[in-house]
Amino acid sequence: MKIINYMAILFWLFLICNLGHVLSRQTDFPNTENQLIFTSILFRHGQRNPNGFYTRDPYKNMSYWPDGLGMLTKTGKLREYELGQWLGKRYKSLIPDGKYSEQLVYIQSTDVDRTLMSAQANLAGLFYPSKEEMWSDLPWQPIPVHTVPKKLDKLLKVEFPCPRLQKEEKIVRKSKFLKKYNKERKQLYKYLTKHTGDKVKEPQHCGTIYTNLLIESQTISNFTIPDWAEKIYPDLLHQIGGFSFSIPTSTTILKRLRGGPLLKDIITHMKLKRNGTLDPNRNLWLYSAHDDNVAALLNTMGVFEHHMPPFVATVMIDLRKNAKNEFFVEVHYRNSTAEPTLLTIPGCTPSCPLDEFESYLSQVIPGDWDTECKH
Repeated sequence: MKIINYMAILFWLFLICNLGHVLSRQTDFPNTENQLIFTSILFRHGQRNPNGFYTRDPYKNMSYWPDGLGMLTKTGKLREYELGQWLGKRYKSLIPDGKYSEQLVYIQSTDVDRTLMSAQANLAGLFYPSKEEMWSDLPWQPIPVHTVPKKLDKLLKVEFPCPRLQKEEKIVRKSKFLKKYNKERKQLYKYLTKHTGDKVKEPQHCGTIYTNLLIESQTISNFTIPDWAEKIYPDLLHQIGGFSFSIPTSTTILKRLRGGPLLKDIITHMKLKRNGTLDPNRNLWLYSAHDDNVAALLNTMGVFEHHMPPFVATVMIDLRKNAKNEFFVEVHYRNSTAEPTLLTIPGCTPSCPLDEFESYLSQVIPGDWDTECKH
């Protein structure tokens, strides 16, 4: 009798533990049985040449960079093409027969050569032409990429004049927190100033130096980085550079004015899709942009962990619906060629109801951006 009771106790303990495990899985992971109906995809451009050089850069002679400053490398084009192929497989259900249609997808890019080229390379992989779509021996089809001049861009580059944004940025730069942060790294800045020939005094500059060293290193260009850099590259510079990416959206005002427009655009499309009023009734909305766009969107949603978004880093915001016609949002981040990570909006669940998704993020979504920029 004692043995039977003992076995019964073990059985119930086993059942309770496993029930808790199942409930935990239901809480922590998305319901993949929900139907995917729409996605917004923001991706960074591929590997590029340096945008510029520090004063004592041993590779600042343009003979090292025949394609030009800031331009995509061959590897960068290939990685974007591969990303497009990966996206095509991941979102196969949203692309009937794998064929391109302007009724199906919209692509917007910043008005920068490397992002425009990245969009085209990405689309070449995403929409590889079928036999019916072939128009020559070239296995490629032209797909429109939309953009606006940088000075008029309120969505991605956000270079349209915004006095309140500029005012808030000055306040952050002069904040006690940032002054303390820089003071604690005074010796590092002094070290970098000595060896780069530039006056380094802020984390953003550390990030720029890191990127140049990354591009020039064996990782990308197979050059030998200077001996002085080995003490601080990659870990220390990457750490500080990662922190620098949080600064442009470090306050609620900055989130509303810098990251908010894109987030609002994405939420608007999802609500129209849910209501059946998205016209044309597209399934995919793609944005080709930069590392600071990736960081700004993630930080505005409250899910950014300090790091420097790598080339082809990708944020995917999926809209799903269940059998009850309820709509949910899932946010995934792919920061390399690895499988994407499911992110959870603070206060919500990984599969966040669309209305709750908007509600939790309401403080960082601008009403009228132009009006807010004036105050």
